[in-house]
This record gives sequence, C-alpha cells and structure tokens, in this order.
Amino acid sequence: MKAVIVCVSVSHGNTRRIAEAIARPLAAPVVAPEELDPADLTGYDLVGFGSGVFTGRLHPHLRRFVSTVPSAAPSAEHPCRAFVFATSGLPEPGFRPFTRPTERALAVKGFRIVDGFTARGHDTWLPFRLVGGINKHRPDSRDLAAAHTFAERLRSATTPTS
Repeated sequence: MKAVIVCVSVSHGNTRRIAEAIARPLAAPVVAPEELDPADLTGYDLVGFGSGVFTGRLHPHLRRFVSTVPSAAPSAEHPCRAFVFATSGLPEPGFRPFTRPTERALAVKGFRIVDGFTARGHDTWLPFRLVGGINKHRPDSRDLAAAHTFAERLRSATTPTS
C-alpha cells in the first residue's frame, strides 16, 4: 500500500507529532501541502490530511490545498481512500466535528473517507496565552500511542488481501 500524509503544523508541532505517529505504521512520508502536487495524489492508495484547529476549522492552508485536489476517479484498482485528522486545544464538539468539512470536500472529489482522528494539543490561542496555554504536555505518549493504533487499524482495513 502506498500512502502519504499531507500535514500543516504551525504553532507547537502538535499536528506534526501526531502525523509522524500515524506515518510509521503506514510507511508514509509526511509532507507539507507545498511539497506535493495535488494531481499526484491519484498515485496513492491512502492519503491523510491533517492540521491543527483554528477557530473551529482546519488550517486555511490545508483547506486551500484540498480545494485544489482534482477529482479522483475511483476504480477497483485504485479506490482513492482518505482520512482526516486534527489536533486541538479544546475538545471536539460531537455535533460539529472539526474534520467534517474537509471530509465532505474530499468526498465530493471522489475520495472514500475511511476514518478520522483527533487529539488534544498544546494551545496558546488568546485568551489561553494569558495563562501560558492549555494542554501544555499534549499530545502526550497516550495520544501518540492512540495515533499509532489508529494507523495500524487503517493499514489493516485498507491493505488488500491476496
């Protein structure tokens, strides 16, 4: 299985650490959007998209990248699978998951969303900056282990059996 993870991590490296934990079991490179031509995504069996959460949404740089991804033509040989992940200082509201708009945008382009993952991260957005931030030690070893387990499940679910 050929996989890649497109990641925007700008504040404290939270999302990059989660991306790397997911990447290891998938043997996938972690790249910034500017390091990959969106048209090249059709050459992958599984694509991850992730960023930190800013005002309840994924980073604008990742959203712009997703908007430039060409429509995928799924086939039996290439089902165009994707997953979306995020890190956030605040808990994700159940009625409005952070990853949902990106998942919808990818689904419209022909990607089959196979799963999603969120983790808490160190957050110094105002007003949290005034108190030194929240979740200062996150993602922690449990978060990274959960990301690793998530990736192992993805690998098992998306690797074709011969």
